[in-house]
Amino acid sequence: MKTDHYLKFVGQSVLPLLLAALALPGFAQQPTTAERVALLKATMAASQVVLRQYEWIETTVVSLKGEEKSRKQERCYYGADGGVQKVEMSSRPEPAKKRGLRGRIAERKKEELTDYMKSAVALVKSYVPPSPARIQAAKDAGKVSIDVLEPGKRARINFRDYEKPGDNLGMEVDLVSNRPLGVKVSTYLDDPKDAVTLDVRMGQLNDGTTYAANVTLDAKAKSLTVTMQNSGYRKTR
Repeated sequence: MKTDHYLKFVGQSVLPLLLAALALPGFAQQPTTAERVALLKATMAASQVVLRQYEWIETTVVSLKGEEKSRKQERCYYGADGGVQKVEMSSRPEPAKKRGLRGRIAERKKEELTDYMKSAVALVKSYVPPSPARIQAAKDAGKVSIDVLEPGKRARINFRDYEKPGDNLGMEVDLVSNRPLGVKVSTYLDDPKDAVTLDVRMGQLNDGTTYAANVTLDAKAKSLTVTMQNSGYRKTR
């Protein structure tokens, strides 16, 4: 079976099976934490497989102290190597450079901010989409807890020390379907004092595939906000 056809088969087969599993006698009561984690991992893995059949538009906006500093749109798709490929579609033109000493100071600050922005965007990608392997590692280390948000309907599964010591990735899930609804992350860049938060809202395609629809990174120490919106999904395979 060709790779593309196999991936499509896996993605379309696993999601319905997962939902059916929740109706089995073993899940007549609420699943245990370990069972929740196993189902969550499988749901995310299946969605990531199906997403390889799609391309979409990613819009990234960087704001400093509430003022928009940059905006970029890119067409995204999965390449033959399994990684996400991006083709820039549009970006906001840079303002004219200032001259003299003020210009040099402004340019230096801009370079520092640009480096920070790149690090912030890279940080987003280390948490979104969540890695099934890191989720399993946190579970094996006994660093998983569950906060009930709405009895019988919604809960947040927390994974401590997910990517860095002291961080936390919390996945909000639908307790009926075990579908991820959102992600909240408390983390930092190089120094724990440089706190960064991530708020992710998940979307769902017509075939049940979940994806990160809206991502907001907030770095309060730098008064920096980065938002990423994924939209316009369409099948290419």
